[in-house]
Amino acid sequence: MKENSNLVLVLGGARSGKSVYAEGLITLYEPQWVYVATAQAFDQEMQERIALHQARRKDGWQTVEAPHDLPKAIHDAPKKSPLLIDCLGVWLSNRLLHDADLAADRLDLCAALSARQAPTVVVSPEVGLSIVPENPMARAFRDAAGELHQDVARIAKSVRFIVAGYPVIVK
Repeated sequence: MKENSNLVLVLGGARSGKSVYAEGLITLYEPQWVYVATAQAFDQEMQERIALHQARRKDGWQTVEAPHDLPKAIHDAPKKSPLLIDCLGVWLSNRLLHDADLAADRLDLCAALSARQAPTVVVSPEVGLSIVPENPMARAFRDAAGELHQDVARIAKSVRFIVAGYPVIVK
């Protein structure tokens, strides 16, 4: 797959500031910005997290919910609108919980990202820096996230790792 000169991958740990950084990055472009949300509000904590993200976004944003078919959401997004996808980790966990074909999902996602011509910023949690998870599902998620990040990084023009709110340029 070819590198996309408009694609930036933003990685970071929990509460590292990766979403805030990505929002700032995408708003350097003219609106109408498209926010592709992969989360679903299954509990109070997730409802609060979603509300926090929504409160930060003011006028000029269109929200698209894509907890499962992220490649379709990317394909269907307005072709010239800057796109922010937050986040790949939640999308990946949604796919894992539905026993999806993760290899096919990665290919479909990367094909959609590679084809996109407007500025696109993708957020995802870096989960491979900690201890080995004790349960098989958590290990499967960690491994799948690492593979997904490598695939997206290969086609991204830039990869940034957020630490304490500050970017480290990886690529």
